[in-house]
Amino acid sequence: QSTWGTARIHIMIRFILLQNRQGKTRLSKWYAPFEDAEKRKLQDEIHRLVVARDPKHTNFVEFRNYKIIYRRYAGLFFSLCVDIADNELTYLEFIHLFVEVLDQYFGNVCELDLVFNFQKVYNILDEMILGGEVMETSKAILMGQLRELDKFD
Repeated sequence: QSTWGTARIHIMIRFILLQNRQGKTRLSKWYAPFEDAEKRKLQDEIHRLVVARDPKHTNFVEFRNYKIIYRRYAGLFFSLCVDIADNELTYLEFIHLFVEVLDQYFGNVCELDLVFNFQKVYNILDEMILGGEVMETSKAILMGQLRELDKFD
C-alpha cells in the first residue's frame, strides 16, 4: 500500500482469466471477493470485450472502475483486471512472463496443457502472485521453485 496525500491507494490484481476464443474459461483466479453470479457475468463481459476488440487497438481498456489488460496467444486470451491507476505495461510484461514460464514448464504449452494440468498452472500462478500482488518476476527463480514442487508429485 502506498499513501498519496490523505488518500490510501492499494494497487493489486483483482482477477485473472484465461479464455479461449469460444468464451470457455480455462483458468480463473480471483483476488477480490465476487459472488458466483457476478464472476460468471464478468467472464462473459470480458470475453465479449476482448474478442471483439480490433487488434490495432491497445491491449488495455477501461472496464467499470478498473482496467482490463489482455494479450492473445494463439487461441487463448490472458486477461487481468487491475486498478485504474496501475501501469498497463507492467502487467503486459507480467502476462508475457507467465506465458514464457508456462511454455518452458510444459514445453510449448497449448490449451490442453492448461485443461489437463490445471493444478500445476495454479501452482505456477501462486508462485508468481500472492494476494493479488506480483511477488516473483525472475523466470530462473520460478523454474527452480517449480522443479522443487515437482519433487513432491
